[in-house]
Amino acid sequence: MTLFRAFITGRPAFAGSLLLLICSFAQAAELVRHQRLDNGVVLHRDDGVTVTVSALTTGSVEVLYRPADEQPLPSLAVPDKNRPEHAKIEISQAADGLNILLPGISVEVQAQPFKLTFAQDGRALIEEAAGGFFYQTVRGVQFALTADEKLYGGGQRVLGMDRRGSRMPLYNRASYGYSEGPVDQMYFGLPAVMSSRNYAILFDNAASGHLDMGHTSPNRLQFDAVGGRLSYIVVAAPALPQLVQQVVSLTGRQPLPPRWALGNFASRFGYRTEQETRDVVAMFNKQGIPLDAVVLDLYWFGPDIQGHMGNLDWDKNAFPTPQAMIRDFAEQDIHTVVITEPFVLTSSSQYQSAKTNQALAKGLDGNPHTFDFYFGNTGLVDVFNDKGRDWFWHYYRRLLDQGIAGWWGDLGEPEVHPYDALHSWDGTTVTADEIHNGFGHQWAKMVYERTLHAQPEQRPFVLMRSGFLGSQRYGMMPWTGDVSRTWGGFKAQVELALQMSVFGLAYTHSDLGGFAGGDTFNAQLYTRWLQAGTFFPVYRPHAHEGIPPEPVFHDDPTKQIVSRFIQLRYDMLPYNYSLSYTNSLTGMPLMRPMSFANSARFFEEGDQFLWGDAFLVKPITAPDLKHTTVALPAGTWFDFFSGKKYHSKSGSNVEHALTLETMPVYVKAGSFVPMQPGLMRTADYSAEHLAVHYWADASVSQAAYRMYEDQGQSPQSLAEKAYLTLDFSATHNPDKLRLNVSPKGSYAGLPDQRKLTWKIHGLTEKPTQIRQLADKKWHWEAKTGVLTVTQLISHATDSSLHIEL
Repeated sequence: MTLFRAFITGRPAFAGSLLLLICSFAQAAELVRHQRLDNGVVLHRDDGVTVTVSALTTGSVEVLYRPADEQPLPSLAVPDKNRPEHAKIEISQAADGLNILLPGISVEVQAQPFKLTFAQDGRALIEEAAGGFFYQTVRGVQFALTADEKLYGGGQRVLGMDRRGSRMPLYNRASYGYSEGPVDQMYFGLPAVMSSRNYAILFDNAASGHLDMGHTSPNRLQFDAVGGRLSYIVVAAPALPQLVQQVVSLTGRQPLPPRWALGNFASRFGYRTEQETRDVVAMFNKQGIPLDAVVLDLYWFGPDIQGHMGNLDWDKNAFPTPQAMIRDFAEQDIHTVVITEPFVLTSSSQYQSAKTNQALAKGLDGNPHTFDFYFGNTGLVDVFNDKGRDWFWHYYRRLLDQGIAGWWGDLGEPEVHPYDALHSWDGTTVTADEIHNGFGHQWAKMVYERTLHAQPEQRPFVLMRSGFLGSQRYGMMPWTGDVSRTWGGFKAQVELALQMSVFGLAYTHSDLGGFAGGDTFNAQLYTRWLQAGTFFPVYRPHAHEGIPPEPVFHDDPTKQIVSRFIQLRYDMLPYNYSLSYTNSLTGMPLMRPMSFANSARFFEEGDQFLWGDAFLVKPITAPDLKHTTVALPAGTWFDFFSGKKYHSKSGSNVEHALTLETMPVYVKAGSFVPMQPGLMRTADYSAEHLAVHYWADASVSQAAYRMYEDQGQSPQSLAEKAYLTLDFSATHNPDKLRLNVSPKGSYAGLPDQRKLTWKIHGLTEKPTQIRQLADKKWHWEAKTGVLTVTQLISHATDSSLHIEL
């Protein structure tokens, strides 16, 4: 009894193991009756708890537990449009309960003791170990795991790709200067798991809690929280890529980012003056290094780190003509992004306004809750209610009118969030701990939706470091926080990005080069990190003061190598932009785990990844290596830089010799990669010419690829189908190679024709003939084995290329 009372009163000692013990014998509720709905079933238990089982998308089902007389908080994970009003539901009686058949998934209801079991097409997925439980200070649900399954989940943690055996706090929290790990609590947790058995469970609860993946009890998965909505969603699919697409179609696909978001950013903590900012941009221009955006940290609103947060206006001493600066950059196709935070210091110029307008979270006395943290004594904007959002947006709108092109939301966990702070969410007063993990999500929603409404012709850019399941539907581009400038910090980044990407946060990226610490410049670490960043969703070197993150400040060979990789990223813009399109249309991430190629072999692989369908990338995350091992999936692969070909029948390891000038990047045979060499800005992209690389091998007899293209900034491109697709295909026989391009669609400004330059890799001999082309229109490079063919194509008709080998 003493242990039980200690547990339910919130004492931390033994809480994890005790909770599992309690659930094993104390949960004995029974099903007493059921009630059919248009899109599901309401199950009534004898303890007064109702359990609503609802169809969502095909292959996904929601379970909502609701105690008597409790109104659940709104859902954050699933938008209303993904909740059908009607669905085809079949209910049948069973000897020990009910069977419920929903679109693409079935639920077996055990009446005594109450328990739910899920299956798809006769394939068992997961079953509750005990139905949802409610105690005074904790609520949750527990599932039975099979002995051999492995699990992704939890979002940003440095624990290895297979998270099974871990217990993680569900409380978004800053982790300054983290490195290789283990790190079980960071900026952006996700209350979700994805199994090697091809199902996912999403817990739609933003409260402080825990996710236990078989740590306390080896074959138990448990979610628990201090309060909030007790809801979970089961999603199933035949394989991991389809499962990811199902999850993202449910929680919301990422809107198309502006094309410039795929370019290079100049960013640091921080540019202290307007002149310094102008000088840095001028250095990029002078040195011929591509650049698309400049990011201003907190010095834009104050001369010091402390005391000014919440001013939300320019420090005119340091930035005397900000609008002229923004305009001058825009004329160079460089976009200005500014940092904002949800904290309004009592010493700031806007605190009284925030207080008067009731924009801040309240204390128990009904007044603004103020507290001390690193930057000063502060209040916190209440982004859950209209008064807070309206007040906050007023300042964003003013900056938008001044020409600001994108938002950087920092400290949005929020970094300090007193447990007794009160928020008003849709008229309901809730404590900080009940909704803590949803703060960044609501902030991003406000910024994205209101920016889009104010500028309907522009795609919003929203960079933030914290949120919730589904935050991607508000355009959020998360970064992984204040990582240390160490090899360990660098090594953690692939795992962090992949664990986020499979749940929809496909633009997760790092401060390239590392942010925190480091007394001296480590040229090798910097070079390796920025090389890898070429294949990360966002390319943004960023660091604390002392060691410049921008390549323009470094000497050769560092600057030479890094600038060459930045140029490669710009050259790959057509391919990368098509990855963005694919993500927005299907939910497939840009950066993909190796398990997409072979789940059984690569589920735990966290040192290399796939960049779209074509590339395999292995960052070099240790110093002074002369060789590394690259694991290749089955098939034929080419070293992207040397052209050397490798055959992997059932998946094999390749020894890769290393130099600092390149890194391991492999291209799958049968891959098309469109490029446009020499871009200095993403705005320089032209639909009048295109280079398309194809890696040919006789082992690939058929290949296909779709490229997407539009004008790069309209939020309506997808909805209005204002884009062009170029469908490339290849047919390879022993003595013939036929390449075809089929255009479809259009957009404003698309020319009638374009010059298409084919770059065909992998041929061992000079072709004997290319039909209908004079010799002067094609060139064979015997040393590299690359055939170059130039062709003028129409955007109205298909075009083919017939090569005799």
